[in-house]
Amino acid sequence: MPEIWTRNDRSQYERGLTTPDKETTIATTEGSRVDNKLSRGDLELFDRQPQTADVTEELLRSLGASEKSVSARYFYDQRGSELFEAITQLPEYYLTRTEMALFDTLADELRAAIGADCALVEYGSGSSKKIRQLLETVAPLAYVPVDISLSHMQHNARELHRDYPNLHIYPTCADITRRFELPEPVAQLNKVGFFPGSSIGNFSPDQAVEFLSNVARTLGTGSRLIVGVDRKKDSAILEAAYNDSAGVTAEFNLNMMKHLGELLGVDLAPEKFVHRADYDAETGCIRMFLEAVEAHEVEANGARIRFSEGERVHTESSYKYAPEEFAEIARRGGFRQVSHWSDPNDWFSVFLLEVVSD
Repeated sequence: MPEIWTRNDRSQYERGLTTPDKETTIATTEGSRVDNKLSRGDLELFDRQPQTADVTEELLRSLGASEKSVSARYFYDQRGSELFEAITQLPEYYLTRTEMALFDTLADELRAAIGADCALVEYGSGSSKKIRQLLETVAPLAYVPVDISLSHMQHNARELHRDYPNLHIYPTCADITRRFELPEPVAQLNKVGFFPGSSIGNFSPDQAVEFLSNVARTLGTGSRLIVGVDRKKDSAILEAAYNDSAGVTAEFNLNMMKHLGELLGVDLAPEKFVHRADYDAETGCIRMFLEAVEAHEVEANGARIRFSEGERVHTESSYKYAPEEFAEIARRGGFRQVSHWSDPNDWFSVFLLEVVSD
């Protein structure tokens, strides 16, 4: 098959984000038309060219602040992704298996609630396990994975297209926290958003409202959203999930400091930090930190980064919600609750929401 460039591949190549070879380029696959539909699904990239911050400037500012914090996206270098996958298999980490088991029980209800021939829009296309489960359940006409990481999304889209050759797949490079334009081929389809894994909890409540408001405007009035939400529960269960006995979460957290050092071109001495995670019942939030065990400093790009003994770098927040609390968050974000389901232990919830304003 001759090499075919999508409408935005050339600009990606010029920006140094892809290379023009058959392993990285997503092409549009044309099939014969039957009843005005393609007998084989499209595979076409839509690059919205999201603005990205200067990494060095961002990290020097974050690590130089009096209250240090770093975006959780810096967890995910190759090693970080591998460690997170290992975390999802830990006995203490109930979230992934509980959510997937819940989706198993909801198959018929979700299929009936969503209907056929929709466009399924996934916000932040991570592991393909959950989307494959939902693709089997809902059988959409089109799938739109949205992520700011172009190469990761291309890889997953190519694998899905191989396994679901009749599904139209339109990977879209965009910042999920902002409003963006959906691919033109799905403009007239019913849209169903998908935001699993309790990722909504990584936003503060006000940030969650802003995120949902942007989702509502992107999807449009009458569109629906499936979202996973971790529930408030006994603090011992929550803290164990973020302080596992095997120390995998601690290694995951410490690996961020190694990754940051690689990005800045310096040794940030991960061995001089320890993992901390605790639950604040008043705010309903687990917060993760890297705590310096001794005072030290490093020089990066002409700036000095100082860590005091006991000083903490905030790496992640994970808010937990009672069902009525999240329903209010959704209402403020422009959605109404259509359905809500929980597992038998009431540890995790899945919400089906509908946009009432855009």
